[in-house]
Amino acid sequence: MSETVVETRNLTKIYRDFWGRKKKVALNALDLTIQKGEIFGLLGPNGSGKTTTIKLLLGLLFPSSGDAFVFGEPAAKVEKNEKIGYLPEESYLYRFLNAEETLDFYGRLFNMPSETRKKRAAELIDTVGLANDKKRILREYSKGMRQRIGLAQALINDPDLIILDEPTSGLDPLGTRWMKDLILDLKKKGKTIIMCSHRLDDVQDVCDRIAILYGGDLQELGAVSKLVEDQKRLEIRASGVPLTDALKRDLAATIEKHGGKLESFGHPTTTLEDLFLRIVEESKTRPGRRYLPPVETTK
Repeated sequence: MSETVVETRNLTKIYRDFWGRKKKVALNALDLTIQKGEIFGLLGPNGSGKTTTIKLLLGLLFPSSGDAFVFGEPAAKVEKNEKIGYLPEESYLYRFLNAEETLDFYGRLFNMPSETRKKRAAELIDTVGLANDKKRILREYSKGMRQRIGLAQALINDPDLIILDEPTSGLDPLGTRWMKDLILDLKKKGKTIIMCSHRLDDVQDVCDRIAILYGGDLQELGAVSKLVEDQKRLEIRASGVPLTDALKRDLAATIEKHGGKLESFGHPTTTLEDLFLRIVEESKTRPGRRYLPPVETTK
């Protein structure tokens, strides 16, 4: 049986002004259930209620009405945060500490023994690819490197629930692919992940289910694979068949026979990310490789 990690019931947050008058409904009667081992995407434009939802789950805000539960405990119970890792969109890390000192500091916040902190920090620094820069102070880090050490601090306590706010922010395409692979690996280890991102291609690559918020209201909820399906169109793929006008005519006739219409005909496309990663890998295996423009023939 599945195990519920996060549940909200009619969760509402209303911000009020100094006189108690309603200023903004940040979240309106949100009902969600997130299961163990699930990668759940929380989507929406700025001001839709994503950050408010995260703060309510972490106990940083109190709801105006409704309830939020994490690991079966009320979200306001701070003890449950010992099993949560959080990577905010902007990591507020101490700039004059190096990677080892940063992770040691956060390990102390969880009362981890010295040897455990040291071992855990070394493992995470290697995992996030900062082994060669672990002695540099964070002020010298690029934004992508700060994102990596920010993720390491979110994992220092080996959390069961990991909340990631814009996890690929500041990462180049290679770093983005690495981050997505790491998120999928965390899922394999039984972790539950809530991911907020404006990069919808990243969400589609890793999330099992998504919720779309707008104006504080839940607008859509479901499995990514089902939500992105276009039920009105049928896709056919084949290999080993030459692309000819005769084939197009035959396919069009068959589809029209069954009441449809052939809309497009051609080779499938890959994604720009896949193309970029393939070119980089080919360049690594073929040093000195350069693009040469095709030679134009003159008549």
